[in-house]
Amino acid sequence: MVDVFSGRLLVNKEGQRVEAEAALQNKVVGLYFSAAWCSPCRDFLPLLCDFYSELVEEARPPAPLEIVFVSSDRSAEEMADYMHAMHGDWLALPFHDPYKHELKKKYNITAIPKLVIVKQTGEVITDKGRKQIRERGLSCFRNWLEVADIFQNFSN
Repeated sequence: MVDVFSGRLLVNKEGQRVEAEAALQNKVVGLYFSAAWCSPCRDFLPLLCDFYSELVEEARPPAPLEIVFVSSDRSAEEMADYMHAMHGDWLALPFHDPYKHELKKKYNITAIPKLVIVKQTGEVITDKGRKQIRERGLSCFRNWLEVADIFQNFSN
């Protein structure tokens, strides 16, 4: 993922800037294309929050997973409110970063919500992350990890 976000800054829920390369190094990355106004997005979000929380916040050692929110919100304020109200403790591409348009094109995002799971290189592991989490829960992460080509010390 270092390749896809190389040299870019991401933001956390509090709006603090985070270097993408440091935050995403050696992790399976989920690109979450979503927006506050989208009801299917809001329906899926609690499931994604639980998935992330169980794998990253509660597991020891934490799973090598990071979610990057790519917003389709109508304003920066709407994005910030959505992140504060509903999101897990993951990162986001800043609202005004034009790179989100390139990402949507690169990963053929024609509808939201969409969760694309990618390797460090940006190569797609699956573009059906949402469906897999709904159907298989935590077990789908192991499959993603097996093809992610990252250093593994995760044992769950």
